[in-house]
Amino acid sequence: MRSITWAQASARRLSRHHLADPADRDPAAISAAALGIHAQVMSAAELSVCIRTNSMTRADVRDALWRTKTLVKTRGPRGTVHLLAAADLPMWTGSLSAIPPEPISWPDEVRMSETQTERVIEAIADAVADAELTVDELTEAIVARVGSWAGDRVMPAFQDKWPRWRQVEAIATSRGALCFGPDRGRRTTYTSPRRWLPGFTPAPPDEALSGLIKRYLRGYGPATTDQFARWLGAPPSWSARLFAEQPGVERVDFDGTPAWVERDDTDFPGAAARGLRLLPYFDSYLIGCWPRTRLFPGPAAQRALRGGQAGNVPALLVNGVVTGVWHQRRSGNRIVVTVEPLAELTAAQRELLDEEVDRIGRILQGTAVLTIGPVTVGAHA
Repeated sequence: MRSITWAQASARRLSRHHLADPADRDPAAISAAALGIHAQVMSAAELSVCIRTNSMTRADVRDALWRTKTLVKTRGPRGTVHLLAAADLPMWTGSLSAIPPEPISWPDEVRMSETQTERVIEAIADAVADAELTVDELTEAIVARVGSWAGDRVMPAFQDKWPRWRQVEAIATSRGALCFGPDRGRRTTYTSPRRWLPGFTPAPPDEALSGLIKRYLRGYGPATTDQFARWLGAPPSWSARLFAEQPGVERVDFDGTPAWVERDDTDFPGAAARGLRLLPYFDSYLIGCWPRTRLFPGPAAQRALRGGQAGNVPALLVNGVVTGVWHQRRSGNRIVVTVEPLAELTAAQRELLDEEVDRIGRILQGTAVLTIGPVTVGAHA
């Protein structure tokens, strides 16, 4: 088998994620290259997009979401909230809806039947077709279409109870029946992805999954089937069978571990990764790249990982590996960026850090001030 080193893989990944050299690309192209931008924390998602470009600000990301609609906010890998390129929605929904469902754990008095599930999903799609509805408004619309049973508050959630229909929210999203609309004050709204992509329909599962694997290996390869499963939120055994059926993939030796790349995409750079980046909460690069021992070496594993989970802590990335943590706090127009390096920075790296902090200020449309010292803020849940 062809042998690929960590240095080669790291350099290619950084380049393809536009982290080595920020690109003159639009937010949708940046999201497509990263296979989605994690948007659990919206300010972090805006930063994740913009640090991969030369001159973009958070206003450009918001414009792509709510005006030009080239980005869509919906659930992506692992069922988590992402910004996805609207043009990629057929691939995403075709893939996500093909993942084998987890066993139903709801008790009989809470659980919905298959018939009820289909009726609710149809009701959701109809209700949001030309509207932006809060969860309460969507509940009323569903109840009006299928009956009061869908609105019964029977699902324990956050010291409260949710209406019965919400147990199929993830299924409805993965099928493309709904996505997130613009916030109404502090309240989330839901709407239809067809308002972003007229004529939208999920791609056939085989076609969608083949395309997703190809894109994943281009952005994150070499990778194992277990790593793909963990990134996507799918059963490992299903992932292994899926890769075995793909004609366009090739096995390689990746630092002593068998892994996969796309058969027509086996060129890797000879030079090691160089540069410095401040990656925010849940940056897609941190979550999608393996092995963790290489990306988070030594003390970085204790400081920037939580139970093996990446992304909960913003990371200082130097030459392709995590070598520190950071945090930003905003007060009006002033943004205090605190960086805690885990190894001494060279004079050249310190200059790059100053430049990166200035970039963050421009992206967030404020004035950023750098402080070197301990980061005392805990990990994000």
